[in-house]
Amino acid sequence: MSAHEPSPRALQPRLAGGFTLIEVLVAVFIFSVIAVMAYGGYNDSARQAEISKAQMQRLEQLQTTVRLMTQDFEQLAPRPVRDLLGQGLENALNSDARSDYVVALTRAGWSNPAGTQRSTLQRVHYVLKDNKLRREHGSVLDATLANEPVKRELIDKVEELHIRYMDANKQWQEQWPPLNTQQVAGMTRSRPVAIEVTLILEDYGEIKRLIEVGG
Repeated sequence: MSAHEPSPRALQPRLAGGFTLIEVLVAVFIFSVIAVMAYGGYNDSARQAEISKAQMQRLEQLQTTVRLMTQDFEQLAPRPVRDLLGQGLENALNSDARSDYVVALTRAGWSNPAGTQRSTLQRVHYVLKDNKLRREHGSVLDATLANEPVKRELIDKVEELHIRYMDANKQWQEQWPPLNTQQVAGMTRSRPVAIEVTLILEDYGEIKRLIEVGG
């Protein structure tokens, strides 16, 4: 063989660069592991975001409930209303375990941004049914059977709702007017000095609020 002739190895075509099957499988495996980890992290983040959103909505429910009850009791008005049949008067504040509602009251300060011809007083009922607390108010003060109340569900998962009323002698009463109170003139207009609301929720436990009655 001449010194200038190329060797047989040099005459063989140079193989193109590439990956072996094992290298490809290893790369696919690594990519799959990273994808699974990334997807799991995304799911965890999305789940935590949903939990946080639900907690914020729940807290907003609770804050709205406490705010509305506080405003209603702070603005108690000494105004009795006619009963639905128009045959008698209901107390300005009425709380009796025999009633379908927890408490009924007349409150002042009903805002009227539309300027409609109506009273600024509002008759309000709080109803606890199926562990849900609902607020109802009439479209008119002295409602009849033809007047359908406006109903608003405030909060669910309510295990118990207790309301106590402090009389003029600084004694707590479980209902209003107090049990065994003599029916004297003006009793239908009577109001307590303060009101204690205890709300027991399935998730938050006991929430207690002491409200001073204005006026």
